[in-house]
Amino acid sequence: MKDLLSLQDLSTAEVLELLDLAAKLKQDNKEGKQHHLLKGKTIGLIFAKSSTRTRVSFEVGMYQLGGHALFLSCNDIQLGRGECIHDTAKTLSRFIDGIMIRTFDQKEVEQLAEYADIPVINGLTDLLHPCQVLADLLTIQEHKGKLKGLKMCYLGDGNNMANSLMQGAAKVGMDIAIATPVGYECDKEIVAAAMQTAKENGCSIDLTTDPTAAIQGADVVVTDTWVSMGQEEEKAKRIADFKGYEVNAQLMAQAKADAIFLHCLPAYRGYEVAEEVIDGPQSVIFDEAENRLHAQKAVMVKLMQD
Repeated sequence: MKDLLSLQDLSTAEVLELLDLAAKLKQDNKEGKQHHLLKGKTIGLIFAKSSTRTRVSFEVGMYQLGGHALFLSCNDIQLGRGECIHDTAKTLSRFIDGIMIRTFDQKEVEQLAEYADIPVINGLTDLLHPCQVLADLLTIQEHKGKLKGLKMCYLGDGNNMANSLMQGAAKVGMDIAIATPVGYECDKEIVAAAMQTAKENGCSIDLTTDPTAAIQGADVVVTDTWVSMGQEEEKAKRIADFKGYEVNAQLMAQAKADAIFLHCLPAYRGYEVAEEVIDGPQSVIFDEAENRLHAQKAVMVKLMQD
């Protein structure tokens, strides 16, 4: 594990090891124990997309680990003015100990990792969001006491969250049902690879266009915004296309009575989720948000500790 580009690249053992480490780091933090495992280390945080949770959690996480985080907006560094990824990667490798990048194209992250001599972490692309899904798995494990054998349901756009949730569920042995409207399906290559992983780990992946069918008997219900960053011009069409996919009380009642609700945020109440659900007793979205901090600390320790 040199980098974290995609959960598909990790073994089941590596995913579980990260979750165990995240849980330990979280417990240490709650007990006031310092864990300066990255003392003297510096991570560069490259942002082509704006962020609340990603930036704050990585900066705070690195501080708690005894290291330093540098915020590098693409508006301020030469990468955003046309410098090639090769030169940026080679230069940063001489200055810092790791790179987190939040950008649009997955290929940019992969090229950065190819040329860099230091670890690279995918903080989000249009294709994948591995750090968020590690936080989601940590949250599910906390609330359900296990992962293997549970059923997750995802309703909405077949976007980076759906792709990474599918990968993560397959790695840990969770069944997952994903309901998307026609034309908004998950990436075919990611589906094929995740299907193979699920087969190896004795779990299932069910892809459908019927949200009611997908949510039946679910232990975990997840959704995401219908209009991701860069898709604002499609908003009206997307809202029409996703009619019937809002996670409301009626739909949530089709899941198990003790099902939990997740959303990576930011959320748009009245669109992908009703207020009665996101602010209701089954919602664990702020536990989930907090766990970005602990999951990402585990990733940085795993990749950057000597």
